[in-house]
Amino acid sequence: MSLDWSTPPADAAAHFARRLAVETDVSDVHAALESGRPGFVLLDSRSEESWAQGHVPGAVHLPGREIAGRAAAELDPAVPVVTYCWGPGCNGATRAALTLAQLGYRVREMIGGFEYWAREGLAVETATGVARPDVDLLTAPAGISCGC
Repeated sequence: MSLDWSTPPADAAAHFARRLAVETDVSDVHAALESGRPGFVLLDSRSEESWAQGHVPGAVHLPGREIAGRAAAELDPAVPVVTYCWGPGCNGATRAALTLAQLGYRVREMIGGFEYWAREGLAVETATGVARPDVDLLTAPAGISCGC
């Protein structure tokens, strides 16, 4: 199988610009949260069991299946929302972002989800407190930045 290179560069640029308008990544979300003034609410759309297993400190828990019925009471429509779910193998954050956008919220999806948050050794909160898991050296080699 060979790759099809027939897509015009302008079409590719439009595609990637569109993705960057609706996606963010773990590193950017972490930096925004660390600033103390992120300018968005971080929404965990996973199940109650997954939330209890660990979540991003400061995130709001609103399971994807409940967003349509609860968003108006729990989220300020003037504040943008960043959604996350488990990880790249799950489209729960995408579905949550779609529902929120259909409800009129400004929204982005945190690509990588909670899986990459934890694999990068960022703080994780459970009922017992906040801890930092070990960095997965295949995901975020110690002392090395991807430079993006």
